[in-house]
Amino acid sequence: MSNLFNISPSPHTHGKETTRKLMFGVAIALMPALFTSIFYFGYGALIVTATSVISCIVFEYLIQRFIFRKPLSVTDGSAIVTGLLLAFNLPSNIPVFIIIIGSFVSIAIAKMTFGGLGNNPFNPALVGRVFMLISFPVQMTSWPVPAGLKTGYTDAITGATPLAIVKEGLKNGEPLQQLMSQVPTPSQMFLGNMGGSMGEVAAVALLIGFVFLLYKKIITWHIPVSVVGSLVVFTAILWLVNPSKNADPMFHVLAGGVLLGAIFMATDYVTSPMNPKAMIIYGCGIGILTVIIRVWGAYPEGVSFAILIMNAFVPLMNAYIKPKRFGEEVKNG
Repeated sequence: MSNLFNISPSPHTHGKETTRKLMFGVAIALMPALFTSIFYFGYGALIVTATSVISCIVFEYLIQRFIFRKPLSVTDGSAIVTGLLLAFNLPSNIPVFIIIIGSFVSIAIAKMTFGGLGNNPFNPALVGRVFMLISFPVQMTSWPVPAGLKTGYTDAITGATPLAIVKEGLKNGEPLQQLMSQVPTPSQMFLGNMGGSMGEVAAVALLIGFVFLLYKKIITWHIPVSVVGSLVVFTAILWLVNPSKNADPMFHVLAGGVLLGAIFMATDYVTSPMNPKAMIIYGCGIGILTVIIRVWGAYPEGVSFAILIMNAFVPLMNAYIKPKRFGEEVKNG
């Protein structure tokens, strides 16, 4: 009985892609953003990244080795990608013990509890990030100001992010035009010269990674373009209706984690839809929810929450939004 084969109907195809190859492709695409973070935030960015990646690898290894007692798959690169993405959602001065806790939540709770890679319904790095935000709100919102390679780890000067400045200022009744003079210019934000988490501060570096992922066919354009496109359309409408209270679309795209989320986190194979039509609906949902949280919610940023909410709808999308099967008869009337 142990030699029985599982037979599936034709056609059968075999691709050259492997999980390891795809994961390391994503890791390579994240390198421009990592180097940019180190350039602006100093060796603190390197400490946070190394701690996050090593912790994720260790926790996955220990769980597979001593709890699951199954063949180890920790070398497939998925733990490395989770560690990188978690680090990219953190300030570069956050204490090491908090990073380790977040890594444990990402791997042990959000990923391995459901059976490991391919079974988790929510993006592990985002689950860890949201847990840390709720549990350690002060440390998670103390954003270092870019000060170059010589910036220290624990003695970095902190300040508010552009989104937080605008959100708090509007809440206090300050004119938007005055608030916009306190935030970096679009060119500065595009190059990454602003406060924020490590992976969201350089649009140009993230776009380089996006081009690489498209070139290697690791992802398609559907989710990133629909996320950014829906966000641009929604914020443009709000801006045109009331420009004294709503920032322009370019500000919303460049300030915060829209590009990081759209390119690297919403496109996660396990937690995103499988066909293009569902991908576009999924991406539009993320973009719209992000704007709703930013404009009317309690937090200045909403990308993480938006992606996790839409992750929950992915099983329904995969079940009910399907391409027409080959040879299926079309009924008229």
